[in-house]
Amino acid sequence: MSKIIVVGGGPAGMLASIFAARNGHNVELYEKNDKLGKKLFITGKGRCNITNAADMETLFDNVVTNRKFLYSAFYNFTNADIIELLEGLGVRTKVERGDRVFPLSDKSNDVIRALQGEMNRLGVKMHFQKEVTEVVVEDGVYQGIKVKGEKKVIPSSCLIITTGGYSYQVTGSTGDGYRFAKSMGHKVTDIHPSLVPLVIAESFCKEMMGLSLKNVEVTITSGKKQVYQNFGEMLFTHFGVSGPLILSASSFITKYVTQGKPLSLAIDLKPALSEEQLDDRIIRDFEKNRNKQYKNALDELLPKKMIPVIIRLSNIDPDKKVNTITKEERKVLVSLIKNLSMEITGFRGYNEAIITKGGISVKEVNPSTMESKLVPGVFFAGEVLDLDALTGGFNLQIAWSTGYTAGISVY
Repeated sequence: MSKIIVVGGGPAGMLASIFAARNGHNVELYEKNDKLGKKLFITGKGRCNITNAADMETLFDNVVTNRKFLYSAFYNFTNADIIELLEGLGVRTKVERGDRVFPLSDKSNDVIRALQGEMNRLGVKMHFQKEVTEVVVEDGVYQGIKVKGEKKVIPSSCLIITTGGYSYQVTGSTGDGYRFAKSMGHKVTDIHPSLVPLVIAESFCKEMMGLSLKNVEVTITSGKKQVYQNFGEMLFTHFGVSGPLILSASSFITKYVTQGKPLSLAIDLKPALSEEQLDDRIIRDFEKNRNKQYKNALDELLPKKMIPVIIRLSNIDPDKKVNTITKEERKVLVSLIKNLSMEITGFRGYNEAIITKGGISVKEVNPSTMESKLVPGVFFAGEVLDLDALTGGFNLQIAWSTGYTAGISVY
C-alpha cells in the first residue's frame, strides 16, 4: 500500500483523494486554507452548479480549450457518475434550466460535507493550514514535498497537484501549481481571467446598473470579424456588462483583449423580430399613444431604466409628440434596439473571474492518467491545467473527471 499526497482541497483534490483511497492507497491531503472546498462553496452563488446533465456531445461542445485532451477523462467519470456518487453520499440533486445540476438543498456546503465525510470514512489524512512550498525532484525523479516552516522533505510514491488557477484569489488560488510545474520543467501557457465580466467604455452602462435583460442576442466583433454570438441573459453593471451570456463571451475574446485589438459589443434587444416587424410594432405603439410625448411612449417596448438612454442615443426630441415622429427617426430607433453598440475595453480582474484561462500545457500530461510526461509519479488535475469551458457546470465536470482519473491512476 503506497502513500499518495494530494495538494489542494478543491473539487479535483477531493475526488482524487477519494478514489486513490478507495483503491487502497494511504492518502494525505494538504490544504493551505482551514477547510476544504473554499471556492466550491461560492460557486453557483453558493448553490454549487455541480455539473451539467447534457449528453456527451454537448459536454465536449462547451469545452473551449483543449477538449480532445478530455476524451478519456470525461468517459472515465461522466456527469452521471458525479451525480450517482453524490446521491450515494446522501446529496439529492435536481436539474434546472440549461441542464444545470444543483443539490436539491441549494447549499454548496452539502456537497463539500458529503465528500469530506467520505474522505474521513476512507481514512484520508487532511492537513489544514499547511502550505506546500516546494515539490522536490532530483534528476527527474519525484521525491516528495516541502511544507512552509518545515525543513524536511515529506516523501510519497506519487503526488497529485490540484491547486486550482488564479481566479477568486481570496479562496487561496494563488497559482502555486503553476510554480510547481515550472520548477519541474513544465510549460505553463499564458494566464488570463475568464468567465469574467467585461468593462465597457460607454458611461450609459452605469445608468442602467442592475438592469437584467433576458432573451437578448449579443454579438462581439473585432473589425469585420465576428468573434462571438449567442442568445441569453445579461446584466448591466457600474463598470460595464455581466451575466451568463457575457461571462461565456469572455472565454472567446481573450486573445483580442490581450493583443489590444478593438472589440465592439452589440445587443439585439428584440432578436425575435426583424427590423420590419419591429418597425410595425413601434408604429402600433405610437398609434396607441399618438398624443403622448416620445419620452412617455416607450414603456411597453423597453425596460424603464433603459428608456432615457435609448431616447438620448436616438437624438429624437424627448418632448416630441409620437404622431409627429418621422419614418427616418423611427428607423434610427429600430436600429438602436436591434443594435445597441458599445466598446469593450477589457476584463474585470481575477477576483471576479469564475475560472482561469491557460495553465499547465496538456501536451506534457498523459490524458489517460493525468500523469506528467516529464516527471513520473506527479499528476495534475482540475483548473491548474490548460482547460476551460463555458458556464453551466462544465468547469466543475472537468475538475471531477480529471480528479477521478488522477486518483485511479496513482501507484
